[in-house]
Amino acid sequence: MRSRRTVLPVQLIDKAGSPLSGEPAFLAVGVIRKGHGVNGELLMDVLTDFPRRLRARKTVYLGENHEPYVLTRVRSHVDTLLLSFEGIEDLDTAEKLRNLTVYVRTEDLPPLPEGNYYHHQLIGIRVVDEDGKEIGHLTEILETGANDVYVVVNEAGEETLLPAIVDVIKTVDVGQGVMTVSPQEWD
Repeated sequence: MRSRRTVLPVQLIDKAGSPLSGEPAFLAVGVIRKGHGVNGELLMDVLTDFPRRLRARKTVYLGENHEPYVLTRVRSHVDTLLLSFEGIEDLDTAEKLRNLTVYVRTEDLPPLPEGNYYHHQLIGIRVVDEDGKEIGHLTEILETGANDVYVVVNEAGEETLLPAIVDVIKTVDVGQGVMTVSPQEWD
């Protein structure tokens, strides 16, 4: 899920806590479903491909106000995680956190291997063909079974779907904000 963070004036930050341009400040990794047991554990639905990065002593941020909470314990439970936080030691206190989104700071994300990108790095990127002709901007990433599909929208609002495969996606320059592609030809 990477520290190029600058402090922006409050008016330039949206209500989710993210800058109005560039990378988001926070990324959702889960949603607290409910309290579990009498000792303040919480069931969390996982929204990340890297749940094992959530571990004791790590700070996560809960809700729209991104309140910091320190994890004291994390364990798997069926298809969810059970979380324990400092200061949350009973079911009544845990239940107050029900339905809150769990966030991590974007700047705390580990770098990915060369050629791999977090989705938030690609959304909004300008897409051009190999001749430099503008195709549009990447607006959405569809996760399919075989490979992701990038939804690119031009100024007229027309969509182009591009499979995220090496034959189509030629280069990605996150720093320059441009992706070069070779769209598939259909007969």
